[in-house]
Amino acid sequence: MLRNVAVIALDPVAPFELGVLCEVFGTDRTVDGFPGYRFDVCTHDGKPVSTRSGFGLTPSADLTPVEDADLVAIPAVHTIGAPIPETVLAALRRAADRGAYVLSVCSGAFVLAAAGLLDDRECTTHWKYADRLAEMYPRAKVRCNSLYVQDGNLLTGAGTAAGIDACLHLVRQEHGSALATKLARRMVVPPHRDGGQAQYIEAPIAPTPAAPTLEPVLGWLIEHLDRPLTVDDLAGRAHMAPRTFARRFRAETGTTPHDWITNQRVLLARRLLEETELSIEAVATRAGFGDAATLRHHFGRRLGATPHAYRSTFRGRLPVAGHEPVNA
Repeated sequence: MLRNVAVIALDPVAPFELGVLCEVFGTDRTVDGFPGYRFDVCTHDGKPVSTRSGFGLTPSADLTPVEDADLVAIPAVHTIGAPIPETVLAALRRAADRGAYVLSVCSGAFVLAAAGLLDDRECTTHWKYADRLAEMYPRAKVRCNSLYVQDGNLLTGAGTAAGIDACLHLVRQEHGSALATKLARRMVVPPHRDGGQAQYIEAPIAPTPAAPTLEPVLGWLIEHLDRPLTVDDLAGRAHMAPRTFARRFRAETGTTPHDWITNQRVLLARRLLEETELSIEAVATRAGFGDAATLRHHFGRRLGATPHAYRSTFRGRLPVAGHEPVNA
């Protein structure tokens, strides 16, 4: 169970990305039934750091809380390639080795990479820095189109708002869908964006600003996932030839219509497994998979779990409130 959270602030720290971590994990909402965390903002020597916005920040500790934290998080860094204290890198490696979650927001992924934690691991960062991350650390498997990526106990978020997606994903994974949705409403943000609630690694869908023509079709698809859907049918709805539609779909979503629809059906199946008493067969029908065998196939490929095991893990999980006082 996630109880202890340590955020490492490097000088100068990005205040918004730090604030995302503070909002999700460092705000005491136990009176409203949310879980409570011991929360520390740390610096490598316990001394104050500056921020990108011109004000200073006094941490609550040096790196000591990192040693027993269940989650160690790194906000965005100001200068990519700048020297990082070896004490920070070593602390991150120890945390990862003992199985703690290690999470980065935006360019914080470069800190994880410098510690060697992204070698041969799936990861992401802000699209602006994705190519540079891949060039500097060729062993990192950079997924530039992802809002966030989880590979084992490592989580990397893309741009600023994607840090919220990554944090809510972790809350969902640790405390269940109902708690994550309740927290999202409290924060006045969506419970998930496309791909934003993947349990493991999943490529979220983000229409590109240059070609947002398929948004109406995608919206219609979300409402009709239980129907048999073909590329020809969707192309007709978009008033395009099938080949043109397939090319445009990949350009705007980064994937094929079949893969996108399957991902959305898996997301719907997850919600049904978590929030209803429907049988596995009924969930498969409602989510558009047709039968339980097909649901199990796609669910297992994308989430690494059977529908039954997933329901057992997440159905009816209750938040554990008030374990330890929040320090920030």
